[in-house]
Amino acid sequence: MSNKLHVRDLEVGGNRVLTRVDFNVPLKNGSITDDTRIRSALPTISSIVDRGGRAVLMSHLGRPGGEAVESLRMRPVGERLSELLQRRVEVAPDCVGPEAESAVSGLADGDVVLLENLRFHAEEKKNEPGFSKELASHGDLYVNDAFGTAHRAHASTVGAAELFDRRAMGFLMEKELENLSRVTGAPAEPYIAILGGAKVSDKIGVIENLLPKVDGLLVGGGMAFTFLRARGGEVGDSLLEEDKVEVARQLIERADALDKVFMFPVDVLIAPGLEGDDEPTEAPAHAIPEGKQGLDIGPATVEAFRAQIARARTIVWNGPMGVFEDPRFAGGTEAIARAVADRTDGGAFSVIGGGDSAAAVAAAGVADRVSHISTGGGASLEFLEGKELPAVAALSERG
Repeated sequence: MSNKLHVRDLEVGGNRVLTRVDFNVPLKNGSITDDTRIRSALPTISSIVDRGGRAVLMSHLGRPGGEAVESLRMRPVGERLSELLQRRVEVAPDCVGPEAESAVSGLADGDVVLLENLRFHAEEKKNEPGFSKELASHGDLYVNDAFGTAHRAHASTVGAAELFDRRAMGFLMEKELENLSRVTGAPAEPYIAILGGAKVSDKIGVIENLLPKVDGLLVGGGMAFTFLRARGGEVGDSLLEEDKVEVARQLIERADALDKVFMFPVDVLIAPGLEGDDEPTEAPAHAIPEGKQGLDIGPATVEAFRAQIARARTIVWNGPMGVFEDPRFAGGTEAIARAVADRTDGGAFSVIGGGDSAAAVAAAGVADRVSHISTGGGASLEFLEGKELPAVAALSERG
C-alpha cells in the first residue's frame, strides 16, 4: 500500500483537511467505555494540526437509522478528544447545512472541529451524490483514517473522497493495511489461521482465500458445528447453518486435496443454553446430546489447537472460540489468546481481527503481547477474503 498518498505527503498548512475517522465507540449512560478508536486517530489528527492544518473530522456513531438520536450525538466523543489532544474541539450541531458550514468557516490554523454523527442522515449510507458534495465542501484536502469503515462505499468514505484531487490515508489506515498485508502477501511459514464466531456464512470467503496460503486452519466457535455436521457428527441443539453443510463439506474436501491441516473441536463444553446458571459439562464435539448446546471448546481441543499455534511463525485470528461474554464459556477463548501471545513472544507475527477477537484478547490481558489488533472487524475480514476495500481504492496514488 506504499503507493497510496499519505497525510504526511500533504501540504496541510492553512488548509481545511476533511478527515474521515472511526469514532464509533461504545457508550454507556452517555459515557465512553472504551476510547481505543479515538486514541488510534490521534497521530493523524496531530499531524494535521501540528503543521497548521484545520482538521474537519467526520464519523458515525452507533446505528441511528438515518435520523437524529440524542443518545448518539458526538459530544462525548468531542469532549474526550479535546482531553486527549489538550486543545479545544468544537462539535458542530450537524455534519451538513448552515450550522456545519459556520463551524468550519470559523476555523483558524491548528483548530479542530468534529462534525455531528454522519448517520443521522440516511444519505450517508446510500452514498448520495448531493450529500457527498455537501460533505466535500468542508475541505480543501481529504484524508481517510477510518479503516473500520473501509469496506463501506458510503458518502464519507467514497462519494466525498472522489470529489477531491488529493485523497490521502492516515497513520492508522497505513498501519492496518501494512499489518494485514503481511498475512495475505508472503507470510512467514508455518502460517496458522484461527477462525471462530457464530456463522460459517460470515467466514466462507475467508476460508476459501486462506486455504491455499495457510499451513493450518483451526475452527472453533458456533461455526464449527456446521463443519462437524458435515462430517457426520451429532451436534444437539448447537448453532447450525443447515444450508451451509454442503459448503462446509466441500471446504473440508478442498483442504484434504491441498493437504492442509483443517482442525475442528474434539470436545466442547455443553449446557442447555445460556439462560439459567447450569454448570457446563464436557462432551465429545461429534456427539452432543439433544437438548444441549456446545458453547465453548473443551480442554482437549485447547491442547490440540495450542500445539498447532506453538509451531507458527505467522498467526491470524478472527472470532472467539465460544460465548466468551459468559464466564462459564470464556476459558477456551482465553486459552487460545494466551497461546497466541506466548507464540508471539517466541517470535511469531500475529494479527487479531477486530470486534470480538480484539475484546477477547483484551479480556485475557494479553493485548500488549500480540503484534497487531485490527480496529475493523468487517474490514479486516473482507481484506482477508482478498476483496478490494472501496475506501482504500478511492485514495490517490502517489506521484
